Amino acid sequence: MTRKLISERILEPGTGKGIELLRGQVLRIEQVEGNQCVDFNAFNLHDYKEFMHCGRTRTVHGFRPTAGHFLWSAPPRENAMLYFLADTVGRNDVLFPRCSAFLYESAYGFHDHTNCHDIQAEAQREYGLTPDDVHDSFNFFMWTEVQPDGTVAITRQDSKPGDHVELLALMDVLAVPNVCGADVMRTSNFALKPVKLTVWEASEADLAAVPDLPRLRSQRGPDQFRNPVIKATRELRADPDYRPEFTNVPIREAPLEVALTGAQAAMLDRAARRDLYGEDDAAALRDILFAWWEARFLTAANGAPSMETDAV
Repeated sequence: MTRKLISERILEPGTGKGIELLRGQVLRIEQVEGNQCVDFNAFNLHDYKEFMHCGRTRTVHGFRPTAGHFLWSAPPRENAMLYFLADTVGRNDVLFPRCSAFLYESAYGFHDHTNCHDIQAEAQREYGLTPDDVHDSFNFFMWTEVQPDGTVAITRQDSKPGDHVELLALMDVLAVPNVCGADVMRTSNFALKPVKLTVWEASEADLAAVPDLPRLRSQRGPDQFRNPVIKATRELRADPDYRPEFTNVPIREAPLEVALTGAQAAMLDRAARRDLYGEDDAAALRDILFAWWEARFLTAANGAPSMETDAV
């Protein structure tokens, strides 16, 4: 079964577009001339407070999410919003924040300059959202590198005409792609070019490609919030009736004695991170235990959820 075409358009430099991408629809973002970064954000179409979160996506899938990965929403929702169906380049970025007017004025002296934050803000203004509602973007086709000293650098890209990424909506979303405004950086090889946007109804093969995900109790919606009401005023005032209800507080600790043989104690002494824990054998043993547990029982030491477990 082939896809049914819904819409297509050219996104010109300096612009972005809010697209109502419904569950089961596919958005392709395609290079027209090549070498163009595209910033992307997404909101739950029925609850704008749920939005795509680069931090959670980065934690689960690493610095360069690509085909076979998900785009996740921010805590406490943490739902898979979109599935990455296709990626002909395989280099994307979730490290760098969107470029902004402040960046160009502070770094280059340009008071008025095309920038991703303002483009995103203007595109989503069609749906009543404000500049405060813009969040860190998923940067498609952007090549970045983590340096040995921990800093991050932008590298020139080599995407070609026709290169593309495809996203399958797993819920109704407002998808907001924009042509990155960084024409004085390596992000898009020092130029701004148009990109093509195409929306289809997903085929059966598209839908079948999405891996099953567990549904966890910790994926909460507003109906589970202690305060489900969105603030309507900007000024912050303390609620005089507020009483804290933190989870598992007060924290209680209990000693647990671990008997070690002489050989085991010698092994602990060799493995203990004395640079971190000094002579605190209990802290060193706890570190060793949980590091082993991460390696043995987590799909990744960063706490990525398993794609195969049953719902909890």
